[in-house]
Amino acid sequence: MMDHHITNDGGSPSGFVSSGFEAVRDAFVENFESRHELGAAVCIYYRGEKVVDLWGGIRDKATNDPWEENTMVIVASATKGIAAMTMALGESRGLFDYDDRIAKYWPEFAQQGKDKITIRQLLAHQAGLFALDERVDLKVEADLDKLAVVLARQKPAWEPGTRQAYHAITLGFYESEILRRVDPMHRSLGKFFSGEIAGPLGLDFYIGLPEDVPNSRLARTHLANPGPAGLKAPIPLVIDFLNPLSRINRALWGDLPEDKERVYPRNVEVPSGGGIGTARSIAKAYSVFATGGKELGLREETLRQLMAPAVPPTNGFYDEVMKLEGMEMSLGFMKPSKKVPFAHPSSFGMLGFGGCIGFADPQANIGFAYVPNLTDFYLMDPRQNALRMAMYRSIGETNQYPL
Repeated sequence: MMDHHITNDGGSPSGFVSSGFEAVRDAFVENFESRHELGAAVCIYYRGEKVVDLWGGIRDKATNDPWEENTMVIVASATKGIAAMTMALGESRGLFDYDDRIAKYWPEFAQQGKDKITIRQLLAHQAGLFALDERVDLKVEADLDKLAVVLARQKPAWEPGTRQAYHAITLGFYESEILRRVDPMHRSLGKFFSGEIAGPLGLDFYIGLPEDVPNSRLARTHLANPGPAGLKAPIPLVIDFLNPLSRINRALWGDLPEDKERVYPRNVEVPSGGGIGTARSIAKAYSVFATGGKELGLREETLRQLMAPAVPPTNGFYDEVMKLEGMEMSLGFMKPSKKVPFAHPSSFGMLGFGGCIGFADPQANIGFAYVPNLTDFYLMDPRQNALRMAMYRSIGETNQYPL
C-alpha cells in the first residue's frame, strides 16, 4: 500500500494517507474550506496498520500558532472511551467482573441504597448517579480519598437499573475508585491507563496531564457560534442548558476547565471528560481493541462483551439527562444505534462535546479518531461525519449501519 505524504505549505494539512484512502484527505481539506474547521487531526488504523494520519490548521486562535504533528487537545467525553478500555483491561485481567456489585470492592459505596448496583449498571449510565449533591472542585478531584467519600455518600436519583441518565462527569470518578480498590498497586484510572495501556502502546494521551508537558504541545479549544443551537442539538437539551440546576448542568459539575496560563490544569484526573492527547494515540488504542487485543493480552470473552448489543434499563434507552431517545450505552462505551449510527453494530467508542470521536470497529478492523479544537454543538458533527463516510467508502462500504 503506497503512502502519499502531504507537506504543510502554510496552512494546508500535513501528514499522509495510504493509497485508496485519498477520499479521507479530501474530506479533511473540505472541513477547512467549507465546514469552518480551525485546527484538527484525524487518524485511521485499518487491519492493524496506520493508513491515515493528518493534521492541520491552528492550535491557538489568539496566537495563530499551527497545529503540529504532536499537538494534543482535550477530547471531552471521548475520554470515556479511553476510560472504558482501561476498565475492560482490568476486567480482562480478572480484577473484577462486570456483573459484580460495586460494594463488593468498596463497602462504603453501599450506603444510600446503592448496595445492589453492579459495575455493568454503572458503566451503562443506569446507576442514577449522574450528578453529585456536593460540589467538587479541582482540589477535591485531586484528593482521591476525599473524592471517594463524596462519591460514596451520593444517593441515586431513582432506583438503579430503571432509567438511563448520562453520567457526564461522575462516571469516571466512580470507575477510578473501583480500579483503585481492585488494582494490587491501588492506582487511579489515569495511572493504570498510563502504566498498562499508554506505556506499552506508546501513546501520547493523558488522563491527568503531567507538569512536564509544555504549553506549546497543547491546542486551546474555541467555541463555535452556538446559534441556532436548536438546529444542532436536541431542542429539549438546549432548553435545559438555560436552567443552571437542570440535570445536564448538574451532570457537568466537576468538568476540567481550561487554564489561562497553562492551557489545561496539571495532575488532575477527570476520566469522563478531561483526557488530553492526539488522534493518533486514540486511533491506535481502538485499533488494538478492534483487531483482537493481543498487544495487551485481552481475553476474547472481554472483547465479545464489548461487541455485544447494549441492554436497556427497564424504562428503555430514553436518556434523562440528554433528553434523547435511542442513545445506547454499554460497558462505558457508546454503541452505534439508529440515533447515532457511527459504525457497524458490533463497534464501540465515544463521542465528545465539540465534535471529537474515537471508536473501534471490529467487523471492519478499524480504529478511528478525530479531534478538533473548534467545539461545535452537534450530536453527530458534520466534520467527523464527512471523515467517517469517506473512510468507509475507501474500504468499499457505503452503509455500515443498517437502518
